[in-house]
Amino acid sequence: MLVQLAIRDIVLIERLDLEFDRGLTVLTGETGAGKSILLDAFSLSLGGRGDGALVRQGAAQGQVTAVFELPPGHPALAAAESQGIDLDGALILRRIQMEDGRTRAFVNDQPVSAQALRTIARELVEIHGQHDDRALVQAEAHRQLLDVFAGLGEEQEAVRAAYRARRAVEAELAAEEGRIEQARREADYLTHAHAELTKLAAQPGEEALLAQRRQTLMQNEKVGGELRDAAAVLTGEGSSAAALSSALRRLGRRQAQAPELLASVVTALDAALVAFDAARDALEEALRAAGDDPGELERVEERLFALRAASRKYGVAVDALPTLCEKFGDDLAQLEAGETRLAQLRKAATAAAADYDKTAKRLSAARQRAAADLERAVNVELPPLKLEAAQFIVKHQSDPATISPEGIDQIEFWVKTNPGTRPGPLMKVASGGELARFMLALKVVLADRGSAPTLVFDEIDTGAGGAVADAIGQRLARLAGGVQVLAVTHAPQVAAQAAGHLRIVKHSSAPDARVATRVLTLTKAARREEIARMLAGATITAEARAAAGRLMNSRG
Repeated sequence: MLVQLAIRDIVLIERLDLEFDRGLTVLTGETGAGKSILLDAFSLSLGGRGDGALVRQGAAQGQVTAVFELPPGHPALAAAESQGIDLDGALILRRIQMEDGRTRAFVNDQPVSAQALRTIARELVEIHGQHDDRALVQAEAHRQLLDVFAGLGEEQEAVRAAYRARRAVEAELAAEEGRIEQARREADYLTHAHAELTKLAAQPGEEALLAQRRQTLMQNEKVGGELRDAAAVLTGEGSSAAALSSALRRLGRRQAQAPELLASVVTALDAALVAFDAARDALEEALRAAGDDPGELERVEERLFALRAASRKYGVAVDALPTLCEKFGDDLAQLEAGETRLAQLRKAATAAAADYDKTAKRLSAARQRAAADLERAVNVELPPLKLEAAQFIVKHQSDPATISPEGIDQIEFWVKTNPGTRPGPLMKVASGGELARFMLALKVVLADRGSAPTLVFDEIDTGAGGAVADAIGQRLARLAGGVQVLAVTHAPQVAAQAAGHLRIVKHSSAPDARVATRVLTLTKAARREEIARMLAGATITAEARAAAGRLMNSRG
């Protein structure tokens, strides 16, 4: 709840420090005393719209600080923590308004954006007035209020979970369908390319080896002819080796007859024949190394051409062809596997849709029952608020084709203000005073079911008197049994119901001094005097004081 409010240099407020307690606290004062200024300042601390005109004349900036004490686990603490705010005891909201219109916001002395401040403040305070266009009069919030009233948080979360699951599998299915469709369009290409590269059977490093072999073969081809000619001289017809071998055999047979003469000749001829054999072997080896197969160079060149043509065709390096072939094979395998996966995802999507439909319909049925209960509860509150001829209606529409995290329902609060008239949306049909009273009836019914810890009511009793004002006061007091309630009021019947009473007055230290707004915390006696003033006007009579005492004694 709100425990402290400090205001510095805002319009007519120079310096103001207020403390608040639980229960119902009323703020009263004559018209123009500064009640609206006080609420504007409070709203500024909650992230409301800034305006340089709010800064007190002569000051460079104004400042408002609101201090809240909250139980552990309160949503406002979670909202602050999500913004990276350090939490240590109280939650302190501070807003600085510059004269040039700029503002700065802080939570627990850590700078935050105005939007972050509003997000946190939304969990702390609700401000309602005759012309309130937030909270209960927003049609988009009606479904949430109905769920809070009926305690359908668990059912609502089940729908959100089913929605998330459905959307997730549908997104996965759509992505898989797109991938498979793309793969199907490329299937013929993939099949042909994979077959072609499989047949080519390129090997890593093959291009470099073939290029080196081609260079060697081209060089060898140039000397191959000379090698073959030399071989013909040594081994062909008319070769000297055959005649030399014959001569050596003949001389060998005669060597015993003339050893001194033939020994050196035979030795020399034998050495010559050995040299011939060595030369022949060298030539044969050279011919083999030079490529004895005349078709090898052609085959090497054809292979290189085929590899490089595939490289150009598929836009990759020759050495990457084996990897590309493997990828095409994987893509074809995934296409086949994808069809199976696609069937599984379609089945899962159908199951998720069925689960969402079942969960959403269960929630819708619970909302239908809750709508009737909320109608009865609110309509009970209307007669004492001088709305005895009015009717509160929860318009509930379901559309199974609607898919949203909130379910399949459209919920809107309608009213019928008089018999024989057509019902219509709350905001369009109800007048300002009626709207405030409908809102009060709703808040009474919903007070213990998810309300913000501090509720502010700004003159919702305008135009109400007697029994209606008394009924408003009683309901504000009932609300204050569960939450902190601050009410700006002109009705003495409302003021009499309060546990705390603040009087707002204009003050000037001298006739020509600047006027400032002050807030007085009233004692019991001062409260009676203020309520008497509200009853009687400028001249307070004994009868007014007595009536004020009776109103105060009737509290509770």
